[in-house]
Amino acid sequence: MRIATLVAPLFVATTALAACSQPVAEKAPAAPAEVRTLAGVDLDQPLRVMGTEPFWAVEITPAGLTYSGVDRPEQKAANPGPALQGAVAVWTAETEAKTPLVVTLAATDCSDGMSDRTYPLTARVEIGGESLTGCAAAVAAIDKAGESGRVE
Repeated sequence: MRIATLVAPLFVATTALAACSQPVAEKAPAAPAEVRTLAGVDLDQPLRVMGTEPFWAVEITPAGLTYSGVDRPEQKAANPGPALQGAVAVWTAETEAKTPLVVTLAATDCSDGMSDRTYPLTARVEIGGESLTGCAAAVAAIDKAGESGRVE
């Protein structure tokens, strides 16, 4: 009887310690964020979409889309992110002035007609009732490109 009196508390203490030392379940590593690209251009980095006659541009950053042009009021919209459909990416937004803004980029080479540059993306911008065509590339690629040749 005396052994049972000694063993019972020892059993309880051992069980309690074992419960405290259960292995911690390891978390699965987080899946890497999907990189959205079109014609080798990372669509999550700042992009510049531009056209001539008339001169206009849309800057696409993670924070938003900004449309501007010669003799045109600047208009801003939140960046909803692109919808990818094969070789095309489309941003559909509404500016702060409640004007519809749709930016469509296609994975085809583009020349702006004014320079000797070749851009990796062809662009179409619809704002209000106007439809504009132009070219696009990553801002960093445009900034480091020369006056002629391919913007990469």
